[in-house]
Amino acid sequence: MSGHSKWSSIKHKKGAADAKRGKLFSKLSKAIIVAAKEGGPDPAGNLALQNAIEKARSYSMPKDNIERAIAKGSGADADGTSFEVVVYEGYGPEGVAVLVEALTDNRNRTASEVRHLFTKHGGNLGTTGAVAWQFERTGLVLVRADGADEEALFLEAAEAGADDVTLDGSTFEVSAPPESLVPVREALEAAGFNIESAALAMVPKVTVSIADEATAKKIVRLVEGLEEQDDVQDVYANFDIPEAVLEAVAS
Repeated sequence: MSGHSKWSSIKHKKGAADAKRGKLFSKLSKAIIVAAKEGGPDPAGNLALQNAIEKARSYSMPKDNIERAIAKGSGADADGTSFEVVVYEGYGPEGVAVLVEALTDNRNRTASEVRHLFTKHGGNLGTTGAVAWQFERTGLVLVRADGADEEALFLEAAEAGADDVTLDGSTFEVSAPPESLVPVREALEAAGFNIESAALAMVPKVTVSIADEATAKKIVRLVEGLEEQDDVQDVYANFDIPEAVLEAVAS
């Protein structure tokens, strides 16, 4: 499993008691608003909206919040018009590739803050195209391994359109084409599997192994700092840090 997926799994486990939950819901709402504004309010015909809703659901965002965001994005007075999608690319400690996706109404402000965070945590912001080629957009469903039958999981996932199922530690990672994310998640949920999260992700094609805890801490602090920035929606990195080390350094 990619380091990003392990990190996502750990974040979801900690999410129920996350003091920043209100801030997280605000970011999720922004993504839904923009998707609804650009592609319409019907998830069936708007893949971006469908995936934004899926991500919100995976963080247990209330249905009412989701519906309000869709209404706001598709209404005549929609406030999603001023936001634009911006992608930042750079490197963290040990040459770890980092991809940052943001929704911003002030490109200069966001770029300045993202650059500062890279510098503060021992990395550097690169130019467009610097690291994006190292990642591939994929639908990821993380399933708790405890009590799950791997063969049954594989069969259900494959039938619903998934590409692969892999086990790493306490979690199964089910990968699928972006358009198959929702049907795969729904099929696994209906079959009784314990879903930890379901979302689109930029999955690294090649990873950088990090076993040293001090270095891992620097990388995690960079990722956390970027994730906490108000305009940042998602952060992806190609580190491969053992789950036990990630658990140890996660704040």
